[in-house]
Amino acid sequence: MLLFALQSVAIAQSSVTETFKKHFNEAVQNVEKAEHADEQRALLNTSFSKMITAVDRLESITQLSEDEKAQLNSFRSGIEEKQNELNGQDGFTEIQDEDLVDFSEYSQQYFEQANRTVTISVTTALLIIILIILLT
Repeated sequence: MLLFALQSVAIAQSSVTETFKKHFNEAVQNVEKAEHADEQRALLNTSFSKMITAVDRLESITQLSEDEKAQLNSFRSGIEEKQNELNGQDGFTEIQDEDLVDFSEYSQQYFEQANRTVTISVTTALLIIILIILLT
């Protein structure tokens, strides 16, 4: 039973990570296809906002341990930092229009590495997956 539970947690955590990666990968592909910088910037902002909203909703509807809260806050902070960098807020210089595709790829690498910091329960993981799907 314990082995099954541990395997379920690992699969759910992998699914959460894969859901965020898939979501942002689609955003990067759309940015690469977009012809105008305004559209590219809007696509990135929308993607960042959806991920932040998913994390916020998750926090508001679940009972998280202190460790899970800290991990989600860290992940949200990373997303917010990328969005601030994109828009030149909170001490960052705005990403220039000609650099938006490179920035989207750079941000994608950040999310590819994010799975090392987000480890959460199966229930929480499933809620994140549902929220991302609903926001898409």
